Amino acid sequence: MKTSVFFTLFLILLSIFSKAQMDDKFYQPKKEMKPLEFKNIENVSLPVIGDTITAVVLKPESKSIKKTILFFHGTSGNISTYQYITKPLVEDGFQVVMVDVRGYGKSTGKPTHLNVAEDGQKMLDYLLTRQDVKNTKIYIYGASLGAQISTHLAKDNQSKISGLILDGGMSSFTDIAIKFKPEMKEVIERYVVSPYSVKEDIKALKGLPKLFLYSKSDSTVPFEHGQVIYNNAPEPKQFLEFSGEHIQAMVVDKDRVVKAIEQL
Repeated sequence: MKTSVFFTLFLILLSIFSKAQMDDKFYQPKKEMKPLEFKNIENVSLPVIGDTITAVVLKPESKSIKKTILFFHGTSGNISTYQYITKPLVEDGFQVVMVDVRGYGKSTGKPTHLNVAEDGQKMLDYLLTRQDVKNTKIYIYGASLGAQISTHLAKDNQSKISGLILDGGMSSFTDIAIKFKPEMKEVIERYVVSPYSVKEDIKALKGLPKLFLYSKSDSTVPFEHGQVIYNNAPEPKQFLEFSGEHIQAMVVDKDRVVKAIEQL
């Protein structure tokens, strides 16, 4: 009887704490959008199974485009929440595509780890059919949670892209769950499995230029996550440390970040 009760309690506890890894705990989409602060905006909508994903193509004022950056944002908000990161890039001459995966902004549906990865591939496949994109070098930029899909996408499309930028990304879904529930570390490690992770996918990116942006002052994603990813990454790679909060590199050290991306 005692064994049965213990096992039942264990399953309940496991269910409760495993929710730290469940999709709906990671994705916090918002539909309400702030005005976009760009002059040249093209809206893109693509059908996916049962839903629609959206993006904006942001073109610089100069006709000569340096590179195209495919940008995936973090867990909350939508593309309008993160335009402070992409605006300096557009102003510097980059063409930027900001993506709202399922559930975010004007995109429909509910995000999951698996369909978010599918959405990223769908958007990249579409962009590669456009003359204004495929005639440029393409770089994938993942901010915070967006680092997961960005690295996974880079791994599956190495020959089609020219570089990867990770800004405050966690090393894996499992690792960040442990950060918020350290007392359950052993249980989470055993039972919570990441469907894909930056720290593993990054190992496959040999020869692809990579830039890592991390801060020791980050209270959301531990600096150590960035170190683990960087150490797992093959050359060529660059680690840019800044002083500031989570994904604030473009705010506190804009010139150095933009220059690093130019040189990537």
